[in-house]
Amino acid sequence: MSTNQMEQFKLLKNEITRFMMAYKFALDAFDTKLEILKEEFQFLHDYNPIEHTKSRLKSPESIMRKMYKKGFGISLPSIKDNIRDIAGMRITCSFINDIYRISDMLQSQSDLTLLEVKDYIRNPKPNGYRSLHLLIEIPVYMSDRQEQVCVEVQIRTIAMDFWASLEHKIFYKYNQAVPTRLLQELKTAADSATALDLQMERLHKEITEIKEDQDQGSEGELNQIRVSNQQFQLPEALLRLMGGG
Repeated sequence: MSTNQMEQFKLLKNEITRFMMAYKFALDAFDTKLEILKEEFQFLHDYNPIEHTKSRLKSPESIMRKMYKKGFGISLPSIKDNIRDIAGMRITCSFINDIYRISDMLQSQSDLTLLEVKDYIRNPKPNGYRSLHLLIEIPVYMSDRQEQVCVEVQIRTIAMDFWASLEHKIFYKYNQAVPTRLLQELKTAADSATALDLQMERLHKEITEIKEDQDQGSEGELNQIRVSNQQFQLPEALLRLMGGG
């Protein structure tokens, strides 16, 4: 390889690296947003709607396979325009209502742009798959420019995530040729997972109502706030100024 070819290869490698880094930074920024939402919600409501999160960055090889499969021209602008799931974020919640609560909180943030919604909870796939899919653009600030980067966000309950994970493993084992009997059993299992979600949501609502009734009598905690692991007593003068005393 000549010196000129070597330099061209280095430039191309750097360009591809920066392209992939933008998606990695988008996931980092998105994860920070979720951490803020989790902490704030925990402080205000003594409850965290997010059980856990998992991010995923497609490999260049996987991106190329998808581009060839779809018949798109191979260039970085073409990849950015046509492959919308290079960066993926999965958010797992306890309850169905949490899914839409988190979706609303994300969509209310002015720097995020909602591109597409696919609601497989209200409209499940024929195999029983349920999840809320969002395509969201998030700004990423590089050293010399700002990039609008697309992130695919999947929000689902623990039961939905458990079913989807096992369904994927079964399909992988059978190399997509799953017997009809097992397909029906998978669909039945998906329906059972939905019934469990609805039952646990009802129980959660009833327990929350009981707790709220019990908390109404504990006036001593009203003059205290907790930030991270620190507890602060609110001064009476501050409460009076703000109309709280």
